Amino acid sequence: MSQLHVVCPHCHTTNRVQSADLAKGPDCGNCHRALFTGEPVNLSATEFERHITRSQVPVLVDFWAPWCGPCRMMAPAYEQAAAQLEPRVQLVKVNTEEAQGLGARLNIRSIPTLALFAGGREVARQAGAMGTADIVRWTQSQLARVFTPA
Repeated sequence: MSQLHVVCPHCHTTNRVQSADLAKGPDCGNCHRALFTGEPVNLSATEFERHITRSQVPVLVDFWAPWCGPCRMMAPAYEQAAAQLEPRVQLVKVNTEEAQGLGARLNIRSIPTLALFAGGREVARQAGAMGTADIVRWTQSQLARVFTPA
């Protein structure tokens, strides 16, 4: 049985979780809150770095801004996608207005932009608003591409 590192969406502590226990709703060993909430988590630039570099569960990031109409339109679909994709994927949101340096470093040119990270690196990116089914389908297809041996 393999263990995975999962970063808590509440206190941002790294937890070790048996991969077989992911679907059982594991709690954080530090704050005792759920590691998977079925909802996207808003992250600062520092918290983003911790989740990307320490979590062994793929992380799907919605780069957005409060003034962006398409971002606001996609928000409910992204929330619904979180309920469908967790615990296989952790969904987070980064406000590019608050984390401008991060957006610039990652070359985020338009919003909303979804970026999928696995193993500490970006493995896929998609710009533009999408519905729930499209977010889920795109994420699953990218994960299949990344994790299927050549």
